[in-house]
Amino acid sequence: MMKLDIAEATFPLGESRAFSFAVTPESLDLGDAGEHFCAEVRVDGTVMNTGSSLRVAGTVRTSGHFVCDRCLAEGEREITLDFSEDYAKTPGEADESSYDGDAIVIDDLVRDTLLVAEPLRELCKSDCKGLCPVCGQNLNEGICECDAFVPDPRLAALESLLKNN
Repeated sequence: MMKLDIAEATFPLGESRAFSFAVTPESLDLGDAGEHFCAEVRVDGTVMNTGSSLRVAGTVRTSGHFVCDRCLAEGEREITLDFSEDYAKTPGEADESSYDGDAIVIDDLVRDTLLVAEPLRELCKSDCKGLCPVCGQNLNEGICECDAFVPDPRLAALESLLKNN
């Protein structure tokens, strides 16, 4: 559990404190997405007393496994994400989370930051050529001899006219 100590008596207005945590992906309850993360999750940041709220800001770093959506090659990527959240001292203030007591638990904030940043599509490289639709050859590794021509179905009527002549 990532808990920030923010006791009023020891945390005066305008003061900022640094924090650092290292947790396993399993401890963040990431669901099915958790199996993609292959390294510990490092969280570094600061918590600042702004008077009406406490601002928690920082960076999440980890790495994750993925399978390319075009060529099915496996890969690993470094993940670095920034986060920021204001915690109101009194519940009900707009656009702010609230906290009780002398601590803020940021597990949910870190989990949400990781899950929201998950891409809808993963590519091994921006110009990935994918797989041959006929034989399944990875076209990034080399070309194959297959005839991969697929006629446009919208032009099928015109093609039939050419064949009749």
